[in-house]
Amino acid sequence: MVFQKQGFTMRPARKEDADAYYRQNYCPLDPEIARLTGSKPEFTREEVVSFLLRCIDDSSYCWFFILSPDQRIIGESVVSEIDEKMRSANFRIALFHPEACGKGIGSWAIRETRDFAFREKKLHRLYLDVFSFNTRAERAYRKAGFRREGVLRDAVLDGNRYADDILMSILEEEWIALKRTERQEEDTD
Repeated sequence: MVFQKQGFTMRPARKEDADAYYRQNYCPLDPEIARLTGSKPEFTREEVVSFLLRCIDDSSYCWFFILSPDQRIIGESVVSEIDEKMRSANFRIALFHPEACGKGIGSWAIRETRDFAFREKKLHRLYLDVFSFNTRAERAYRKAGFRREGVLRDAVLDGNRYADDILMSILEEEWIALKRTERQEEDTD
């Protein structure tokens, strides 16, 4: 599956991408991206490449890379921990370069990955967590139909301050209703 919007591409990660993925995003990892995603500030090539290669071979992961118009890997959108019995999975997304933020790329990738998860993986529930200080991401998730379902109060540190970890999800029937509304809006345009 390949998705495209205004020159940007989202496609499945491939093994041959591993070195470029590390070099283009983790040398160094942007400190603000690490903060917003809860990542440690530095990773070795071995950590990044070996984890990616394991996940590509793992059927409980669907890992997409987000590519800029010049085909550099600038982000990822990942459905993980796929539980086929429960028809449930975790979702995460990261844009690794601040200049890619605020252009609608993340919102587009969230919607495409959400639709993929329900349409292709036949999920019933897609869930995520987002830190309370990442208000832009929470807004994008809400816009894509995710709802708050809980808050882990003071569960993370943001520098020297505690912050909440917000739990969100979207259920299959909510996604169906959302897609129906989107189609009706398209028909009236």
